Amino acid sequence: MTDPAHSLLDRNNLNLVLDNLKQGVIAHTPERIITVFNKQAEKITGYSKQEVLGKDCHLVFGAPFCGTKCSFCNDTPDFFSDTKEYPVTFVTRHGDTRQLEMTVSAVIDNQGVFKGVIASFRDLTDSINLSLKAESLSSFNGIIGKDHTMQEIFQQIRDVALYSYPVHVSGETGTGKERVANAIHDISSYGSGAFVPVNCGAIPEGIVESELFGHVKGAFTGAVKERKGRFELAHKGTLFLDEVTELPLKIQVKLLRFLQEGTFEKVGGEKKESVDVRIISAANKSLKEGVRSGRFREDLYYRLNVIPIHLPPLRERKNDIPLLAAHFLKQAEQENNAVMPTIAGDTLNLLLDYDWPGNVRELKNVIQFSVVRCRGKQILPSDLPPEITRRTGVPPVSPTALTPEYPHDAFPETGSARGKLDTASVKAALTRSGGNKSKAARLLGVGRATLYRFLNNNADAQEFSQRI
Repeated sequence: MTDPAHSLLDRNNLNLVLDNLKQGVIAHTPERIITVFNKQAEKITGYSKQEVLGKDCHLVFGAPFCGTKCSFCNDTPDFFSDTKEYPVTFVTRHGDTRQLEMTVSAVIDNQGVFKGVIASFRDLTDSINLSLKAESLSSFNGIIGKDHTMQEIFQQIRDVALYSYPVHVSGETGTGKERVANAIHDISSYGSGAFVPVNCGAIPEGIVESELFGHVKGAFTGAVKERKGRFELAHKGTLFLDEVTELPLKIQVKLLRFLQEGTFEKVGGEKKESVDVRIISAANKSLKEGVRSGRFREDLYYRLNVIPIHLPPLRERKNDIPLLAAHFLKQAEQENNAVMPTIAGDTLNLLLDYDWPGNVRELKNVIQFSVVRCRGKQILPSDLPPEITRRTGVPPVSPTALTPEYPHDAFPETGSARGKLDTASVKAALTRSGGNKSKAARLLGVGRATLYRFLNNNADAQEFSQRI
């Protein structure tokens, strides 16, 4: 027979251990009834144990504690065996928005019966803010970049996520507009709903109205039953209108009416439909230019462009290229379950000199192409697509003129296979490259760091490089 006093002692000891953890801990049953809530959880969320214990998780916090990643939102909970890890944006009892890192595990008893979940979480808000101020955050919700312009965009995403106002994301093709829209959705209050992307330029003009707003049965030939449009599918979530400048003027009028009144009518219907949807639009063409040319309504422009976010092209943030390339290599490694080659210093130089008309999307394609073509441990210039070397104006460097392999560094920048540099050859290379040190280094068959070291130690060559 179990001693009640002993059981009480065990429970008190367990609570003491949990309360001394530096992470917040919450546990609930399969019915979402909270059974554990430690002191750090109180501190992070602003809720007390008395307010949450024995109550439904969703009712206590007014929304799923885990945001969009909640496994207990549906009638049939998503029971799982593996530990889940993901970021969460949480609004505290006092209205503050906090960025949490969540780890959730299933609770299984001795008979293998699922008893609920236990989650631990850390508050990363202050460290993220410090990183943004120091411009040292290299990724945010799947968006990669350390350039100061990207740091500003990370902050903008966090700021706009707190509100339901329309956002317009502009930028060239391949800059990642949909990824930014997804990030805003994920950390906003609409994150528990669906993210519904629509490429406005890819829908035939004759059916775009039905695609967006749905239709009733018999609205037109072939409408054999009522159909929901993208607006209804995005209820309580986010509707992402990509290439919004391609919408026909007739549809722009209907979109404007929805933004003004929050209602719409299905094709062939008379009943006003109402949905709660956040609108994020995007375009690679200027909305203002569309207004000037008469292709885009001025009143709709002001409705959509409430909070503008502009993504810079990759050529304007080239210091992010090594970071992005490393990310895509790691991604390829995970997708193919194989060790990927590193990137040779001369290859990276070519990537840095290229203008990237296709932006981040093109860089990803180039890395994938090079991985397939590469036969060694390093991606050489000869492994790159021909348009890279052709557009940079530098012929591919032969493998014999490349830097040696650096197995512990993805981007080696030093070393020479041609022996020591001399003043005459350096001057000749600088002359031929028009003073471009990156091109001169490639002509010499060395990394840029090697050339810079030589110039720093050779006054004659240094003076020559400054004159040319």
